[in-house]
Amino acid sequence: MKISLTIFILFLSSVIVTAQEVNSFIKAGNDHYKKQEYAKAVEAYSKALTAEPSNNTARFNQANALYMQDKKVEAAILFSDIAKTATGKELLAKAYYNKGVILSDQKNLEESIEAYKNALRNNPADNEARENLQKALLELKKKESPKKQDDQQKKKKEQQQQRQQSKMSMKEAEQRLKLLQQKEKEVQQRIQKEKTKAGGSQAKDW
Repeated sequence: MKISLTIFILFLSSVIVTAQEVNSFIKAGNDHYKKQEYAKAVEAYSKALTAEPSNNTARFNQANALYMQDKKVEAAILFSDIAKTATGKELLAKAYYNKGVILSDQKNLEESIEAYKNALRNNPADNEARENLQKALLELKKKESPKKQDDQQKKKKEQQQQRQQSKMSMKEAEQRLKLLQQKEKEVQQRIQKEKTKAGGSQAKDW
């Protein structure tokens, strides 16, 4: 999946010294980024964030530079921070989109789906976010299908075991009943024999 690699450009319009410094650091970072000098870009954006920790432009550009160095976990953390603090819809949409791409790469489909949905809430015209959302939903469906089959097979097995146990307990009950009937028969026969013996020794009534 393609990440949104927009680098936000800041114009040197402020007269405040610190703001000018922040802007110059961001500009230097952007120049390094364009030359694919991603480590130097990260360093420049870090300087901007040291001067102005709440600067989401520097944070977004730094996250992209980290992503390009395959430092995806660090990049995802920065995109999450932007999503919590940014107010501009364009930046929010791109931060959520990029977070969704990283989560999809990590096979964290549920969270990536939520990230793409948030990207579309902030920019409904983002077709790439919509396509990636569809892909993530399909992937999740495929992932859940074998799990459902496994659960069904497990349930079938449990039901079969229960039926077998039930059959066994019925057999046991039948065997016990037969044994009881046999014992009762034997007792009745013994009583009958004893009665017969007792009847033979008695004097006949004339």
